[in-house]
Amino acid sequence: MQEVQDGSDRKGQLGQKGQGQMPTIALVDDDRNILTSVSIALEAEGYHVQTYTDGAAALAGLSANPPDVAVFDIKMPRMDGMELLRRLRQKSDLPVIFLTSKDDEIDELFGLKMGADDYIRKPFSQRLLVERVKAVLRRAAPRGESAPADGAAVQQVLERGKLVLDPERHTCTWDSKQVVLTVTEFLILQALAQRPGYVKSRDSLMDAAYDDQVYVDDRTIDSHIKRLRKKFKEVDDNFDAIETLYGVGYRYREM
Repeated sequence: MQEVQDGSDRKGQLGQKGQGQMPTIALVDDDRNILTSVSIALEAEGYHVQTYTDGAAALAGLSANPPDVAVFDIKMPRMDGMELLRRLRQKSDLPVIFLTSKDDEIDELFGLKMGADDYIRKPFSQRLLVERVKAVLRRAAPRGESAPADGAAVQQVLERGKLVLDPERHTCTWDSKQVVLTVTEFLILQALAQRPGYVKSRDSLMDAAYDDQVYVDDRTIDSHIKRLRKKFKEVDDNFDAIETLYGVGYRYREM
């Protein structure tokens, strides 16, 4: 376990890893017992781990040396996980998993609305957290990867009117203006935009955006859709490409 308070000691930057180098996971929690036990579990899987004991220290470290995935506890001194995510989302789409209290559904929904990619309720098993980290890494994999050497097909740029999605670079633009999306938001929008005019149920959007081992409910998808709309309206007040069909699901408007 590598404990970093100023974020200056991390070896390797996101996007600069050599072939075969394992991802780096950042853990942010004021409970040192959790930091130690989870770090041991992640390192046993071959991951590099860096830890922070409060949100303020983590914000500086994550900004200077972005990991591949971050795990935030919500309740922390100096700066809680919600505020840490809010500030981080102003300039980064780093995948984030929240650790929440067992019965605190308000925190979960609020965190998803702010752009968290997943959440785990305390108390949790170390194996569950490791599997969730793996799932988020799989969903984030297309970003920055080069074309496969064996000639396998790469994901094509998707253009729908003003919308341009590039899965290989994990970039999204609307009317040539950049829209920064989390991994989950990108996958949901991609699933909708692939077939304009066709309705996607919440279940099918869950399948598109989440690993089979991750269980979410309807409210999770609704939260992501609300955040998607908000992000696009920030660059275009007239954005209305995502339609709601109450009781059925969502669809991307035919242009």
